Amino acid sequence: MSKPFVIRQVRQADFSEWLPLWQGYNAFYGRAGATALPAQITHTTWQRFLDAYEPVHALVAECDGRLLGLAHYLFHRSTTQIEPSCYLQDLFTDESARGLGAGRTLIEAVYQAAAQAGCPRVYWQTHETNATAMRLYDQLAEKSGFVVYRKLL
Repeated sequence: MSKPFVIRQVRQADFSEWLPLWQGYNAFYGRAGATALPAQITHTTWQRFLDAYEPVHALVAECDGRLLGLAHYLFHRSTTQIEPSCYLQDLFTDESARGLGAGRTLIEAVYQAAAQAGCPRVYWQTHETNATAMRLYDQLAEKSGFVVYRKLL
């Protein structure tokens, strides 16, 4: 990678390069093989990124014409503030791009998009075993102290 990467919104033509990143992200969190997301979810998610009326957005990190990372985020209302919140739902970089600043720059681009949308807060979660990512996150944000509970229905 001789040139610095750029962060930009996804485009329709990016699907074939975005898909392996998306699959890598899901595999990291145990959603691969028999537990992989159904193709309908992947395709619906992709279409949401391209729909101007959806609150779901996707950024990619690109270098030399190749996608190296992704960040998916969404805006939503809150009961504790008037302005919308920004949830950084997915962040992933290709192994070849790790340690080059793509993750940091993607997060900072989400911060910028959130600020432009009037959001006073960006938040995200990660698995407690994701120590490598948490070293970066600890530099860019503060831990909220909250624990996530969920019940699949």
